[in-house]
Amino acid sequence: MMGREGMSGFSLALGCTSLPFRIFVQRAGSAHRMPAEAFLQACEDCPALRNAVLLYSQVFTTQVAETSRANARHTVETRLARWLLMAHDRTDGDDLQLTHEFLSLMLGVRRPGITVSLHVLEGEHMIRARRGQIRILDRAKLEQAARGSYGLPEAEYRRLLRPILPELNGNGVSFAMPSQSVAHA
Repeated sequence: MMGREGMSGFSLALGCTSLPFRIFVQRAGSAHRMPAEAFLQACEDCPALRNAVLLYSQVFTTQVAETSRANARHTVETRLARWLLMAHDRTDGDDLQLTHEFLSLMLGVRRPGITVSLHVLEGEHMIRARRGQIRILDRAKLEQAARGSYGLPEAEYRRLLRPILPELNGNGVSFAMPSQSVAHA
């Protein structure tokens, strides 16, 4: 998952010219797009950008590894709590426009498993689920429900990228941290 803190196409900076999978947008918003050649030239012209792109690839790799670990070790409810926290980090406000069907696709589980897990989280007053919308009510309780499966990639982002954000922004590059404040174990 990526939002305003990240990018797709960073594999170009690693020397890859194609990917074996597709990337899709799950919600409305704005983004910047540029041809591969222009991106590579920008990385060459701005060492701070290239450094940020390479560091972001580490953060993204950490997120993929943590997702794999969570999928292997945790229940659907725990994985759903983690995924909702990650979506919340990348959204302004507490309302997430998400369907049960989409969540089942993202977590790789059957739709009824999502429904049951949403009911559990709602019963504990962490969220309120309505047709196509989930409102985060108690982020701290949701983090507890994630049982340690949330936080490592977010901490890695802060460790690696936050120190260089002023340098990047001074070079006309927009690379921002999600708006939510995130507590980590």
